[in-house]
Amino acid sequence: MLEIKNLHAKAGDKEILKGVSLTIRDGEMHALMGTNGAGKSTLSNVIVGNPAYEVTEGTITFNGEDLLAMTPDERANAGIFMSFQMPVEIPGVSMTNFIKAAVNAKRKSKGEEPIKAADFIKMMKEKRQMVEMDQKLMSRSVNEGFSGGEKKRNEIFQMAMLEPTFCILDETDSGLDVDALRIVATGFNKLRTPETSGIIITHYQRLLDYIKPDVVHVLIDGRIVKTGGPELAQKIEEEGFEFIIQNA
Repeated sequence: MLEIKNLHAKAGDKEILKGVSLTIRDGEMHALMGTNGAGKSTLSNVIVGNPAYEVTEGTITFNGEDLLAMTPDERANAGIFMSFQMPVEIPGVSMTNFIKAAVNAKRKSKGEEPIKAADFIKMMKEKRQMVEMDQKLMSRSVNEGFSGGEKKRNEIFQMAMLEPTFCILDETDSGLDVDALRIVATGFNKLRTPETSGIIITHYQRLLDYIKPDVVHVLIDGRIVKTGGPELAQKIEEEGFEFIIQNA
């Protein structure tokens, strides 16, 4: 599904990614772990097309297509979704209108008619229940006045509505208590299919106790220094990243 080869990227004059290569197949979930500043969020931002980052070398292929040649909205319409570490508030834009616009934009890219009102309401109810999201939040502006847990839950709700095939969770566990983490992770797991793949960016094992990765990568100083199975995340939990760095 996603293949990254020798990816180099920078922000301003600072090189952050220094030759990242990985392949994620249909149905696989990969965890990306590493110290602060290692380049984890940079990689996710490059995948979704954040213009603040410049790719200086390497390629990214998504379902056989050159991802780097696509605009951010083309990547989203192709099935890529990122749950942000710090979701932003959008005052004056209601949740309902925001989601409906996003759903219809994706439908338009596929040559489909806008979703019917009755179908949209039914879909919202089904997906909202998946992530245990309060109905009253739908009438508020996007993320305005939401708690940290509600914002993260809202990210998974948006994912459910857009039904992407490749998902990136960028430190979704950050700032969540145990109950909120369980709800968010359970909602995400309900959305997984044999065709759904993604990257989970995290510092800790606790999220991976709920969302089981197939492969774990350790990113240090812009390079993947170690790759293994789920047991690698447990080793990091026990020994820390210093152990990985010393034995890389």
